[in-house]
Amino acid sequence: MATQRIRNEIFTFLGLTLVLSAIFYTLIITGGGLEANGGIFVLGLMWSPGLSALIARLIFHHNLKGMGWKAGKPRYLLMAYGLPILYAGVVYGLVWWSGLGGIRTEILPSPVYLLVFATLGVVQSALSALGEEIGWRGLLVPQLARLLGYPRTALVSGVIWALWHTPLIVFADYNSGATPTWYALLCFWIMVMGISFVFAWLVLRSGSLWPAVILHAAHNLFIQGLFDPLTTNTGPTAYLTGEFGIGLAIAGALLALIFWRLSDRLPQAAVQATPAEAG
Repeated sequence: MATQRIRNEIFTFLGLTLVLSAIFYTLIITGGGLEANGGIFVLGLMWSPGLSALIARLIFHHNLKGMGWKAGKPRYLLMAYGLPILYAGVVYGLVWWSGLGGIRTEILPSPVYLLVFATLGVVQSALSALGEEIGWRGLLVPQLARLLGYPRTALVSGVIWALWHTPLIVFADYNSGATPTWYALLCFWIMVMGISFVFAWLVLRSGSLWPAVILHAAHNLFIQGLFDPLTTNTGPTAYLTGEFGIGLAIAGALLALIFWRLSDRLPQAAVQATPAEAG
């Protein structure tokens, strides 16, 4: 039956991802951390879901169609690009305004640098984000949605995505010890599961993989490449900012609520199997 075939494809993808990721987890953990060897092991890890998805797709469909390769409508790409700037800007702006974190005014970028950063930087960031997104949102989310519908798909894919990052937080230097591991995991899991509702909604609404790629790239670029370097620690700052702080966790939870309430705008064909498929 088609339903069983979808399950088999999902489990094959997850199994392949686990095997490939385990190789790069080992290399990162034993090889000196995320930045060792120029970050090549991190790039390999980020492409493990993508490569696994491509293999699973070829096994079950003998082609790579149906993974959202078309760009879709520009408004979803723009939404994906702008959302991280919005939610990160609010979080970091409040921290700076309240004095719970400082801002390094001496390294404020020039308008020209910001323009290059915001354009070419996103393209560069997308090259690594694409590896994850082919897997998580090119294969996993559309196939889960045919079985579970939107809210549960967002939740399940978010749990899987958070679990996949967890070894880097517990055993490597993803968090760099800025906050206790339990706190980092808690905040990171809430953030990731929250924004997974945004990722899933954009992909299912647009029928395209690329809004997820842009959202992922912009999130990494602006938070890790702009807001974090601009922020100075005044004591509690690490507990509030970054991917391991409560600020982005709260933002993720609020985004989950907003996009869950927008679930009625998703096309029914994207969030449920047809009778023939379910049969």
